[in-house]
Amino acid sequence: MKHRHLLLALAIGAGIATLAACKKDEPASEAAAPAAPKGETADQFIARVNDELKKMYPELTAAQWLSSTYINDDSQLLAAKGNERYLTQLNSWIAQAKKFEGQQMSPETARAIQLLKLATAMPAPKDPAKLAELTQIATKMEGTYGAGTYCTGEGEAQKCRQLGELEDVLRSSRDYDAQLDAWQGWHTIAQPMRQDYTRFVELVNEGSKEMGFADAGEMWRSGYDMTPAEIAAETDRLWGQVKPLYEQLHCYTRTKLQATYGVEKGQVNGLLPAHLMGNMWQQDWGNLWDVLEPYKGAGSLDITGALEKQYQADYQAALAKAGPNLGTDKLFQAEREAKLQVAKQMTERAQDFYTSLGMPKLPESYWAKTQFIKPMDRDVVCHASAWDMNMSGDVRTKMCIKPNEEDFTTIYHELGHVYYYLAYNKLPPLFQTGAHDGFHEAIGDTMVLAMTPDYLKSIGMVDAPQQSNEALINAQMRMALAKVSFMPFGLMIDRWRWGVFDGSIKPTDYNKAWWELKAKYQGVAPATARGEDFFDPGAKYHVPGNTPYTRYFLSHVLQFQFYKGLCDAAGHQGPLYTCSFYGDKAAGQKFWAMLEKGASQPWQGTLKELTGTEKMDAGAVLEYFAPLQEWLKQQNEGQTCGWQVPATAAAPTPTAPAKS
Repeated sequence: MKHRHLLLALAIGAGIATLAACKKDEPASEAAAPAAPKGETADQFIARVNDELKKMYPELTAAQWLSSTYINDDSQLLAAKGNERYLTQLNSWIAQAKKFEGQQMSPETARAIQLLKLATAMPAPKDPAKLAELTQIATKMEGTYGAGTYCTGEGEAQKCRQLGELEDVLRSSRDYDAQLDAWQGWHTIAQPMRQDYTRFVELVNEGSKEMGFADAGEMWRSGYDMTPAEIAAETDRLWGQVKPLYEQLHCYTRTKLQATYGVEKGQVNGLLPAHLMGNMWQQDWGNLWDVLEPYKGAGSLDITGALEKQYQADYQAALAKAGPNLGTDKLFQAEREAKLQVAKQMTERAQDFYTSLGMPKLPESYWAKTQFIKPMDRDVVCHASAWDMNMSGDVRTKMCIKPNEEDFTTIYHELGHVYYYLAYNKLPPLFQTGAHDGFHEAIGDTMVLAMTPDYLKSIGMVDAPQQSNEALINAQMRMALAKVSFMPFGLMIDRWRWGVFDGSIKPTDYNKAWWELKAKYQGVAPATARGEDFFDPGAKYHVPGNTPYTRYFLSHVLQFQFYKGLCDAAGHQGPLYTCSFYGDKAAGQKFWAMLEKGASQPWQGTLKELTGTEKMDAGAVLEYFAPLQEWLKQQNEGQTCGWQVPATAAAPTPTAPAKS
C-alpha cells in the first residue's frame, strides 16, 4: 500500500491463482463448464484442474488488466464476462471435487482440493443469472472507484479532482478546511456503491452457503490451516501484543495535533481527526512528519526531497533534449518523460535490493508492460498492484508513481509480490500463491525494514547518517508512522466485513458500524457526523475491490519475523533495528527457498524454515521498536492516554456531488 501498496481487487482468499493480495480476483463464464471424465482419480482430477487453470488464466488476467488500466464500458464488460467464465468453471471444479471426499489420497492432492475450495474471495451462486449479476456488480463497483472524481463549482469555475490530487492535499497541506474538503470530497464517490454493495453481500453469502460455509466471512477465515475461530482469536492475540505500543503513539500524535491545530480542532472527543492524519484512511501517518518529528533535523532522511531532486534533474535533461524554442507541447512532453524516467529509476533501485540477494533481474517484459505513471488520456485504477499474467513469468506492476517516500517504499512492497510469483511459478498452479495470504503481503515490506539509514546512504538517497540517540528516535518514529499506525486499520476492515457477512451489522448500520470500529481500533473519528447517507467503507479500494484485509494485518507481524530471521541468517550482531541484509547472499538464498515453497505445504512449516518457529508472534515488532516505546512513555508522562468510543451522531446531507 500501499498496503498500500497496493494491491488490490477481487483478490484470492487463501488459495490459488493470485493476482496478489494487492490485486484482482480471477474471472468466470456464463457457459456451463464441462463435466468430469468418468473413472477419474483424485490425482488425475487435480492434474486436470491445474492444466485447465493454467490454460485459461492468461485470457482472464488480460481482461482484468484491461479493466484496471482502460476504464470504460467495453473493458468493464470484458472483465465481467471473464469473471463469469472463471467462477462458473470454479463452481464446476468444486462440485466435481466433492466425489473425492472421504477417499484416500496423497497429502499433496488433499491440500490442492482444499485450496481449490478457497480459490476466490468472491464465491458465486450456482444460479447462472445470479452469478452474472455478481460479476457485473463487482466490475461496476471497481469501475466506480477507479473513475471516482470530486467536483466543486459550476461551469467554467468547476474544479474536478481524483484521488491522487485529493491525497496530495492531505499529504502536504496543513490548512484544516482544505484537508477536510479533500477528505469529505473523496468519500462522496462511494455513496453510489451502497445499494450495489448490499446486493453483492447477499450474492457472495449465497455462494458461500452453497459451498458449505455459514457466510463469506467464515469462508475467508478458512484459509489459514486452522479453524475460522482460531484465526480470529489469533488476530486478537497478536493485536493485544502490539496495542500498548500503538496507544503510546496515538497519545503522542494527539498531543502534537492539538499543538498544531488547537485543542478544539486537533482532536475529536479524544480521538484523532480523520482528515488530519496525512492519509485518506489514516493507515499511514508518515506524511505528518513535519508535525510529529521528535528532533528537528536529527539524522535527516529526506527521501522525498532526494526523489524530487532526481525528478528535477530528469526534467532538465528532458528539456535539454527537446532543444530550443520550447512550446507548450514540448514542455508537457518533457514533464511526462521526466515523470516516467524517475518512476523507472525508483523501480530500478528497488530491483537492485532483490538482485543484491541473488534473486534474478525482472524480465524485459516487466519493463515493457508495467504501468509506471498515470496516463493522461483515460481513467485507470491507480491503487498499486502486482500482477502475474500467466503463471510463467509475465509479471508486471500497476501504479501511478510520484517521486515521494511513500511511493518509493510501495515499489519495494509490490516487487515482493512479483518476486514471489517468479519464485513459485514452477509449482502446480493450485500451489502458486503465498503460504497464506499474509505471507504475500510481508515479502516486500521485509525489504522496507532493511532500508536502514546506512542502506539509504549506500544507494545515494541520503547523506551520511548521524549517529545519536536523537537520530535513532527519529528513524524509529519514521518507521512506526508507517508500520505501527497501520496495524489497527489492518484489523478493523475485516472486522467490519465479517460483521456485514454474518448479519450482525445490518445494511441500515453500515456507516455507523464502520466508524464505531474505526474508533475502537484506531482511535480515529470524523470531524463531522457521518450517518447512513454515506458509505464510507467504499472509499477504501479493498471494499469495492473485495480484497480480504486480514492479510495486511498479519503481514505486519510476519514481516518483522521474516526480517529477524534474515538478519540472523546474515550473521547480524547488534540491535535488530540496525540490521540491513542488503547484498547478503546467504540471507537471500534462505528467503528464496521460502518463496519457492508457495502454498505447497501448511504455512507453519514454511515459517519455521525461515524463523525457527511455527507460530506468528509480534515479539520482533516490540524488539525492533523498544527504544521508541520507552521514549514515547517519557514524552506522554502527565497525559491522559487512551480514548473512549463515542456514540455515532446523525449525519448531515453531503454538500458536494461526486462525478463518476
